[in-house]
Parts: sequence; structure tokens; C-alpha cells
Amino acid sequence: MLNPPASFIGQKKGLNVLADVAKLGLAFQNTGVATSRRFRREQPDIVRRYIRAQVEAVHRIYTDKETALQVLTKYFRGNVERDILEKTWELLTEGTLLPKKQYPTLEGLKFILAPLAEKDAKARAAKPEDFADSSFIKELDESGYIDNLYRKR
Repeated sequence: MLNPPASFIGQKKGLNVLADVAKLGLAFQNTGVATSRRFRREQPDIVRRYIRAQVEAVHRIYTDKETALQVLTKYFRGNVERDILEKTWELLTEGTLLPKKQYPTLEGLKFILAPLAEKDAKARAAKPEDFADSSFIKELDESGYIDNLYRKR
């Protein structure tokens, strides 16, 4: 399982795509950010500011292609060709891999837990809500902040 741009580099080198989770319509929690419950409880302002910064970074990716490509180039140390970086940006801004509103994908977490539940009683008893807290992103979303970011264009 590869994420872009590694997936595009692999294809260019002859690897075949066996399945594309996004195109199959399967819910999948691709990436996430984690902290402890204690930190979340004791430092809610830091968590709130982080979530806001994450939403602003995603907005920047969607609305400033050149800066997004420069950042990708920097973190891949210039080792990725421009056409691959552009394909990566296009895929990210389709909205499936990198949604504008960064809610955890509870269905995606269920998908991850399902095979674990076959062998592990703790996984069988677990619920996606045990691993995800949507309250901070929900607060930001309901305030209108995210929608207003995209209206400013």
C-alpha cells in the first residue's frame, strides 16, 4: 500500500496497481494525528490550535498549488519529478485522500479494526469512537471557520 507520490513513482518503475481504495469507494483512515487523552484534556487550547493549523495547511494545499509543490519538493529533497508531484497534488485535491474538513473516518477505523477483531478480543470490543475525537474539528467546522477559508478565494 503506497501513498502518492510513492505510488506514482512505483507505477513509473513498472509496479501494477492491485487496488485503489479511494476508487473502490472503501472508507479508510489513511493518516491521522494522535495524542493522549490526558494531553487532550489538560491542553485543549494546544490541540485546538493544532487542528486549526492543520485545516489551514490543507486549505493552502488546495488553493496554492505552487507552494504545495515547493513543499513536496523540499520534503522529497528534489528527488521527485515535477509531473509526479503535480499528479500527487491533483490526487490530494480531489478531496478523497485529503478532505477539506479533517474529520476522522469512523467507517475507515472500522475497516482497520475488522481483521484485527478476528484474532484479538480487545479489537473485537473496540469501537472507532474509542480512537477518534471529532470534537475539536467539529467545533471549528460549526463555527464556520473552514467554510469561510474557502469562500475567501
